[in-house]
Amino acid sequence: MFFTSPPEELDAYYPIRPECQADVPKTRFKARVGKTLSPRRWNAAFSEDGHLEIGGVLRRIQRGGIHPTIKGAVWEFLLGCFDPNSTNDERNSVRERRRQQYAEWKAVCQKMVPTIGSGKFITMPIISNDSVSLQEPDGECDGTMSISAPLDQKEIQWKVTLPQIGLDVVRTDRTLVYFETEANLARLWDVLSVYAWVDDDIGYVQGMNDICSPMVILLENEADAFWCFERAMRRLRDNFKCTASSMGVQSQLSTLGQIIQAIDPKLHQHLEDLDGGEYLFAIRMLMVLFRREFSFVDSMYLWEVMWAMEYNPNIYSSYEETNNLNDNAEAKLNSKLLKQYGKFERKNLETGWNDKRGALAVFVAASVLEKKNKQLLNNAQGLDDVVQILGEITGNLDAKKALKEALKIHKKYLKAKKSAYLSADTKVKVSI
Repeated sequence: MFFTSPPEELDAYYPIRPECQADVPKTRFKARVGKTLSPRRWNAAFSEDGHLEIGGVLRRIQRGGIHPTIKGAVWEFLLGCFDPNSTNDERNSVRERRRQQYAEWKAVCQKMVPTIGSGKFITMPIISNDSVSLQEPDGECDGTMSISAPLDQKEIQWKVTLPQIGLDVVRTDRTLVYFETEANLARLWDVLSVYAWVDDDIGYVQGMNDICSPMVILLENEADAFWCFERAMRRLRDNFKCTASSMGVQSQLSTLGQIIQAIDPKLHQHLEDLDGGEYLFAIRMLMVLFRREFSFVDSMYLWEVMWAMEYNPNIYSSYEETNNLNDNAEAKLNSKLLKQYGKFERKNLETGWNDKRGALAVFVAASVLEKKNKQLLNNAQGLDDVVQILGEITGNLDAKKALKEALKIHKKYLKAKKSAYLSADTKVKVSI
């Protein structure tokens, strides 16, 4: 059984190129009997007509992650692609509808750029900002080509973005055997290109390739991978919103600063003195969810445990915008319903804390800073030192320990916030 396999055999599910073996972080995640969600336990969690007992699944994931052979299927539930209270027939209907929708969007994109869906991808500019094509849409250079009809700004911007997506795709998870083939790189490019066309607000931003890559690997059907990525982006998209003067991730960086200030004011003050009070050195961690800090296997383990801990049973209905009876569930919680929530989300409900900027990932980032507390206080004399010290954690972090510490910090932070609130309330009453 896979449970007794040494950790390096888990890497066999996502083979590393031989020449890259020495350069990748060591995988620390180990599947364990009675803790890791196994295929047998997963299948047993469904009723005869397909209803999923999500509470038991969440508890198992929180204890030990998910077996590689069922990750994709489980992620679809964790990210809100499907309602655990749905039947097999209902899910099949939803899946078919989404696959058709993706096919229609992809056909629109393919009409504009025939390279999409061809098994190839673009890395060279195909259009200039003044709407002049520099390259045939199929990737064959043809000098300058006239446009038969004027393009709208959306199409121009999208076509300008496509080669940037291609360049990022080439750099994505280069150590994995999976991305040695052009066809697999093209699948990732296709999904990101279609998403960039559909999402008018954000389009494509560097870093989305790192979020999308595991979904393309785990889910064989490209449309299913797209929708899994789309749901993940609903959680993360605010981080990718950028304007001329700000980055969306700054709201989470601000929350990170508040957390460190509350639980470790000495470290926060030291970072302030180094002009690091905006916590910009933590951007990468939050943008790509620690993909650089952990091995491929460990980063997926970290994601699925975080998603399980943050799980809200209303996630599907909130995304689908249906009139679901659970829409007002938070107003009438009971012990049975609470078991359908993840540990982190349940704690927030019990304490009334609902700051959406305070995702579990922010507390994981805080746990990383706390792990390097002494080094940062004693050795960091400037922001370059901070970056260097945090850079040393790459490949040297234990995801399970980081999550455990993040939950401790979360509890400590909520306690500090409650104390501050009660103190302020007391002062107001005294002044009155």
